[in-house]
Amino acid sequence: MRRTLEENPLDIIKRYKKEEKKLFLFLDEIQRVKNAGEKLKIIYDESPDVKIIFSGSSSLEIKTDILPFLVGRAFIFELHPFDFEEFLSTRDKGLTKVFLDRKKSFEKTLDGNDEPQLPSFQGEFLSMLKEYLVFGGYPEVIKTRDEETKKMILGNIASLYMEKDVTNFFGIRDTSKFEDILRFLSFRTGSLLAVSSIAATLKTSFKKIEEYLDILNHTYIIRFLRPFHSNLVTELRKTPKFYFIDTGLRNSIINNFVPFDNRTDVGVLLENFVFRELLNLSDYKINYWRTTGKAEIDFILSRRDRVIPIEVKLIGGKLGKGFHSFLNIYKPEVAFVVTLNEFDVKTINSCRVYKIPAYYI
Repeated sequence: MRRTLEENPLDIIKRYKKEEKKLFLFLDEIQRVKNAGEKLKIIYDESPDVKIIFSGSSSLEIKTDILPFLVGRAFIFELHPFDFEEFLSTRDKGLTKVFLDRKKSFEKTLDGNDEPQLPSFQGEFLSMLKEYLVFGGYPEVIKTRDEETKKMILGNIASLYMEKDVTNFFGIRDTSKFEDILRFLSFRTGSLLAVSSIAATLKTSFKKIEEYLDILNHTYIIRFLRPFHSNLVTELRKTPKFYFIDTGLRNSIINNFVPFDNRTDVGVLLENFVFRELLNLSDYKINYWRTTGKAEIDFILSRRDRVIPIEVKLIGGKLGKGFHSFLNIYKPEVAFVVTLNEFDVKTINSCRVYKIPAYYI
């Protein structure tokens, strides 16, 4: 069919379209079709009752070579690896229902309309969460229970990414520096993205580091997090932090699949997890907060005049000065401390502070 799509795209419609019935055309790996954007536009314009659903494993090729032909014609859906809810649904439907109740309660609490529910099935949730933090949410990884197979699949994903996106699409022949940057970032997940420092450490030009970071961002490997600031221009100028879209891939890059309880980077993984789950809150903008005095809060959710600080602490413990400073300056109605498995509620300066397990989000 690919050759027909390239040479005579309307012949596909003639063959499969039945009178007075809609035709749904599903096309995978669309980036492999020569002049795909032009051909899809022809089908769309000539056959308005044909619905086209296309996908591809190279997001940048789709964005660069195909979507410009379909401006105003296409709806774009970004498919990330499975989030924790989707991961749970593959393992335990009943536990997923309990999770959804907690998640809805969390979202209502963000709006000031509810209180978080008490935890239940903590041991089972925690076991699932630890597996997810180590191996991530790629569907093929989740489908197998064998850890060695999981490692192999993640290694293949990383290798294919280097071959298809980095080498073939971007034309980067010497991938050693690119791999160095990936490893460097993997060890510093959740840190400030100081480009000049990375360039000096890896003995690579500032411009080249910026180019590689842009590639990693647009190929859904990492995501930037901007600082919280009332002035948008200032916000964009300030140094961002970064997180990985999938912790399993991150762990594969540094070849560290040590079980969660024996790891030295559990705090990093938990913080990355919280960021990844907060991305699902489309109604809220996500930032981090940091002052010149280095007082910091991991995440700030904001919507109109409502701001909500979220601090990630593996074990609850005492709240830092930065947290109290934010409460004094911005006077939020609610705040959250996300832990591995703790639950508590207290009031600080008229603010309800909820300590909740990470699997509530």
